[in-house]
Amino acid sequence: MDQFPDICELARALIRCPSVTPVDAGALDVVQKVLETMGFICHRLPFGDGPTGKVENLYAKFGTGRPNFCYAGHTDVVPPGETDSWSFDPFEASLDEGMIYGRGAVDMKGAIAAFVDASRRYLSAISEKDYSLPGAISLLITGDEEGSAINGTKKVLEWLRTNGETLDDCLVGEPTNSEQLGDMVKIGRRGSLNARVVVKGVQGHVAYPGTEASSVHRLVRLLASIENLSLDDGTEYFQPSNLEITSIDVGNHTTNVVPARASAQFNIRFNDRHDGESLRDQIHNWCNTHAKDFDLDVEVSGEAFLTAPGKLSDVVSAAVAGTTGRKPILSTSGGTSDARFIKDICPVVEFGLISRTMHKVDECVSVSDLSLLSDVYLEILERYFSEDSP
Repeated sequence: MDQFPDICELARALIRCPSVTPVDAGALDVVQKVLETMGFICHRLPFGDGPTGKVENLYAKFGTGRPNFCYAGHTDVVPPGETDSWSFDPFEASLDEGMIYGRGAVDMKGAIAAFVDASRRYLSAISEKDYSLPGAISLLITGDEEGSAINGTKKVLEWLRTNGETLDDCLVGEPTNSEQLGDMVKIGRRGSLNARVVVKGVQGHVAYPGTEASSVHRLVRLLASIENLSLDDGTEYFQPSNLEITSIDVGNHTTNVVPARASAQFNIRFNDRHDGESLRDQIHNWCNTHAKDFDLDVEVSGEAFLTAPGKLSDVVSAAVAGTTGRKPILSTSGGTSDARFIKDICPVVEFGLISRTMHKVDECVSVSDLSLLSDVYLEILERYFSEDSP
């Protein structure tokens, strides 16, 4: 393990790979090379066959026993946007006044570097004491989290089942903190549903009102009925579910024609008082009442889930508090993550860097936060594999 790069070098090497979903651009090669140096057994798992080729994934494991503590993350990133707006090239991993700039710095290549670094330090420490690892440490790293998420974590989990691999607990390294490292641990996520409704009417002349069934009027009545709808009041760990109208389109470029069709799209972020199927039925009832004749397409990208407070959240929270001096909030806020797939396999929580600059121009992470996150991850491993762990 003496050849291992320091955490800053590893993070910058990953950021220099322009791995915009679904392109890998060598990012997983960087991770795999370091892990194999540390003694991890690595499996490269390409899935899919799209226009840009297969999506690359990596499952790496050290040890063969139980429990198997898994760290999950992704090396794919969102596009940088207008590169002229950046202070530095988004894929140069520039280091300036203690900050590393680049796409993926916080979401989430920096966190991957921190966990690899923490694993190296933990395994070195037990080796020096002539201890054996009381279980296994694994990493599930995908190249398809920011995109459709079809050929990433979902497919890797299927491969694990087929090959008899068991995950006992999982930590996802998404950027969970809003202001300071140690603010928040995610113990669940709200579900996400996207709906598109096309309301049908009869095309006609605007000078003859009442003689035609207006698709626009019907759509407006539908949207007005759901605009301020209260789906619930929230729960102990979840904020209230919310519905947001995201698009309205009639495709009409004239001023004297009543269009035959009008469409709208909306998203519902829902807590564990609902599931996708019940909401699908509810939306259909709304459309029946107000739209009459319509086509409806509903896609549920993830169900709400909660990892009830217990051993895993206790270990992670204690490690965060012990390292940062801050007691983290247990939260289910924010968008979705690949934890929505992993929760079907084992308990899963999330903790990573500060989210303030993720997906933005000049995304960046401080070198001090990288080191502190590695310390947190190291203490998580120490506590998790300790005989005295909760």
